[in-house]
Amino acid sequence: MENVFNTSTSFILLGIEEMEHYKYLYCGFALVTYLLILLFSSLIISVVLLEERLHEPMYTLIANLMLNGIFGASCCLPKLILDLFLSSKVISRAACFIQSFSVTLFAFCEISTFTIMAYDTYLAVCHPLRYPTLMTNKTALKLIAGFLIFNTLLILTGLVLSARLPLCGSHINNFFCDNMSIIVLSCIDNYINRLSGTIRFLIYFIFMMLIIAYSYMRILLVCVRISGNASKKAIHTLVTHFLNFSIFLTGTLFIFFRYRLESINLPLIFHIQLSIIGLAIPPLLNPLIYGIRIKMIKMKVIYHLNKL
Repeated sequence: MENVFNTSTSFILLGIEEMEHYKYLYCGFALVTYLLILLFSSLIISVVLLEERLHEPMYTLIANLMLNGIFGASCCLPKLILDLFLSSKVISRAACFIQSFSVTLFAFCEISTFTIMAYDTYLAVCHPLRYPTLMTNKTALKLIAGFLIFNTLLILTGLVLSARLPLCGSHINNFFCDNMSIIVLSCIDNYINRLSGTIRFLIYFIFMMLIIAYSYMRILLVCVRISGNASKKAIHTLVTHFLNFSIFLTGTLFIFFRYRLESINLPLIFHIQLSIIGLAIPPLLNPLIYGIRIKMIKMKVIYHLNKL
């Protein structure tokens, strides 16, 4: 059967099958996590929209990060909750490709948003006098929209190539679909698809990392030369960005490399746990970390909660 093309209209998610023994525990965890992500992220977004004092590039970018977190969590968690509750492990081909596109778009937009945030902080610290003209709310929104269009086109290129592959299997080793999960089911040599996907991601990732590293390095050099509140504020913002980005990268890089490290036969439960780290934990922690560490957001959140 493995040599016969898979013409079925659905895939089997083995991750759901693996979680079946403790499905109510996983279902409860996923439901609580998703509701908290919606609550915390929506609160930050609402405060940024309602408060005119927060209509600045830094807060606009933070709100965009929260919005992307809601999108990323919504790609997988609602379906995971329903699948566990209903004991269903089937996903249609169309839904699988849509989910693969959405998950990848979430990851790419998360990276691009952190890159814009690093660049924004660099301009604020290294070019304080020119900052109001170099980075405005309109500029920030243009950068967000530009990266969204670019990320969408980049991801669709890889997904179209995957959709053309003849498949000889229908079992996916996770609780959600991603592009590599589909490519490994190919009946033919998929080396070109793997290589092109790897090259596209690495070029994108390395380019973004260079911008982030350069921005952070320049900020630190300025902080060494100056003292007082300005230096503390810059380092405080830098640490907040770095903390959130590190949490996100832990899961994202695993999802990217797990099918490329064929010599390491990780148990399926590790695939599930590390995938959850990349998809659910960053959207949950982002609003908490920014809500606690960014003083202005913290003050405005407390103010609006007191009003309620």
